[in-house]
Amino acid sequence: MLPLSSAVEMSLGAELAIALLLGVGFGFCLERAGFGSARKLTAVFYFHDMAVVKVMFSAIVTTMAGLFLLSAAGWMDLTELYVEPTNFAAAIVGGLVFGVGFAVGGYCPGTSIAAAATGRKDAMVFALGMLAGVLVYAEGAAGLDTWLRDQVAGELTLPSLTGIGMGWWTLVFMAILALAAWGMDRLERRFEYLRPKA
Repeated sequence: MLPLSSAVEMSLGAELAIALLLGVGFGFCLERAGFGSARKLTAVFYFHDMAVVKVMFSAIVTTMAGLFLLSAAGWMDLTELYVEPTNFAAAIVGGLVFGVGFAVGGYCPGTSIAAAATGRKDAMVFALGMLAGVLVYAEGAAGLDTWLRDQVAGELTLPSLTGIGMGWWTLVFMAILALAAWGMDRLERRFEYLRPKA
């Protein structure tokens, strides 16, 4: 039965080793896909290279479909998965901070670490700035943290909110992905003139 953590007792060392392997593998894939380049990542804001959005949306829908199929086959108990409590205020504030940081710095947290590991100095500076921001928040945002904690709305999911099963939502998101991919291809062709010449 999946997830493994519900069926297999692992030591802290084993859990850390698995986390390290997954992290290195994820970073390697990010770098191989070109997402260790700030130029590639910020191209999405100019609409001439939507690869970042395509990969992220495809990963979300693939995961959604995989979880549904594993659950439908009886191989996974979805109630064993942790669902972050919904907090609209935190999502809005965090999304704005993340978006501005991404647009200005050219990286997100994961890609900055992957890029820093390959020696990119701009990514190293970004990662240091990110860690400094975490420290400032942890040490100086007690009031904000309390306010955000008070805004928690509980564990909300589309099936629980609508009464429509996960299988139908999976099909809806697959259709949205297909439509979005078509739209992003059109955007890339429309703004191709902004693509930097090699």
